[in-house]
Amino acid sequence: MPRQDVTIATSDGTCPASLFTPSTGTGPWPGVIFFMDGLGIRPAMWEMGQKLADAGYTVLLPDAYYRFGAYPPMDPPAVFADEARRAKLMEWVGSLTRARKVADTQAYLKFIATRPEVKGQQFGATGYCMGGHAAITAAGAFPASFAAAASFHGGYLGADTPDSPHQFASAIKARLYIGAAVEDPTFPVEQEARLKQALDTAKVDYEFEIYTGAHHGFAVRDLPAYKPEAAARHWDVLLKLFKETLG
Repeated sequence: MPRQDVTIATSDGTCPASLFTPSTGTGPWPGVIFFMDGLGIRPAMWEMGQKLADAGYTVLLPDAYYRFGAYPPMDPPAVFADEARRAKLMEWVGSLTRARKVADTQAYLKFIATRPEVKGQQFGATGYCMGGHAAITAAGAFPASFAAAASFHGGYLGADTPDSPHQFASAIKARLYIGAAVEDPTFPVEQEARLKQALDTAKVDYEFEIYTGAHHGFAVRDLPAYKPEAAARHWDVLLKLFKETLG
């Protein structure tokens, strides 16, 4: 089956995840970790995971909210319209400290490296919104494990905090792609400058692009800011990145 329900043992419990493989052909294939956005695991994430897998990859999509137990798939417009639900969601987002992201990524890497569907010991990472932050964090925390990492409308990549991804740029060995939204309150121009300076100083191989007219959430079809042409562009650059780094 192209999508399998799997579980990953972590230092804080058991993380449910989806493992996607191409709909046709036989593996093994290069491995990619897909870091979800802030709205959690839902059909839009599964669709994106399968689309990436069908390009020739084994894709692991973990549920970063596993510490809170099972939850029904979220409907983004309904969540955004409900102040209480929005506040609860932000608590969940805020619970994902750098320490937790690093510990979880270590568990994801251990899991994916042992799967028979996966070839090689270097992987790709991609993420959206908070997942973009997690993908760049992963590249800095595990430089030997990631050949490439991409962030799309990722937030707080250059925040003035000690756990911001840019603070660990000197460790990054992966090729990076950062696709930014316009007028994104989670990634303002001062953060952009801070991130670029850190990556340039560390001599990281990266590409930075601002998606004209596209706002935070442009790549994910069930978000209010979804922009089809920007989403299509994101797929083009993501698959190019992985083709050139993972094969």
